[in-house]
Amino acid sequence: MKDRKATTSSSPGKPSAEKHSNKSVQSPARPPLARMEKKDYERELARLQVELVKLQYWVKHKGLRVVIIFEGRDAAGKGSAIKRITDPLNPRGCRVVALGTPSDREKTEWYFQRYVAHLPAAGEIVIFDRSWYNRAGVERVMGFCTHAEYWEFVHSCPEFERMLVRSGLILLKYWFSVSDEEQERRFQERAKNPIKGWKLSPMDVESRDRWVEYSKAKDEMMAHTNIPEAPWYSVAADDKSRARLNCIHHILSKIPYEAIKTPTPKLRPRKSGSDYVRGPKSDQLYVPEIY
Repeated sequence: MKDRKATTSSSPGKPSAEKHSNKSVQSPARPPLARMEKKDYERELARLQVELVKLQYWVKHKGLRVVIIFEGRDAAGKGSAIKRITDPLNPRGCRVVALGTPSDREKTEWYFQRYVAHLPAAGEIVIFDRSWYNRAGVERVMGFCTHAEYWEFVHSCPEFERMLVRSGLILLKYWFSVSDEEQERRFQERAKNPIKGWKLSPMDVESRDRWVEYSKAKDEMMAHTNIPEAPWYSVAADDKSRARLNCIHHILSKIPYEAIKTPTPKLRPRKSGSDYVRGPKSDQLYVPEIY
């Protein structure tokens, strides 16, 4: 089956329905592109963010339920892509879920249980910054789950996702792919940058030595969970700017939406408030004006 082409014009436009294949669709090989000029990147990002706002209005208007999963290598740029997606959106209708280590109680629950609690209601978009696929990635590689628990997951996950899609939920899954060399460069940058040091966790350091194991786990995960109802989409992420733009454009192409008229409140003339006298500034504590 052929995958529908994403909109290739400068505007995402109104996407049509598409057919998915459970086989990975390889992009044609092409020479590496030069880094985007910052002004070109910012201009295109601003345009796409306007479209994201239109999409959010449409999701709310139609009562859609949208889940977008972000997975991938450590330091692949998932977090920065999520930030560019959520920046222009109303946080009341778009949530980011980034769960930590499960509690002792959660470890005894049905594996998908704590994720189900964060699924969207009508009119909401939920973005998972890592998701139930932890079991097929870090838990598998690092030995945090048993062999039986892993195989139960890869058999249950497709059925779980089919159930979500049958319920009307829109599910998009993105894998951010980064080369070994680029990941190492980003790790070294994080280690030297005091602002980014928190991004380099002990688990990241451990993953650095397990590139092959993570590669095998990813291939096996996709072999079991790349289903027609919820296929995986890989994002080439060695160039963060292009990865962000490509991912946002793809999201817009996957959820058909229309611009709807939203009422803008009219600002009436302000009341004079002539009977109000402001008290002396000395009665209040002000932040020192250092700058």
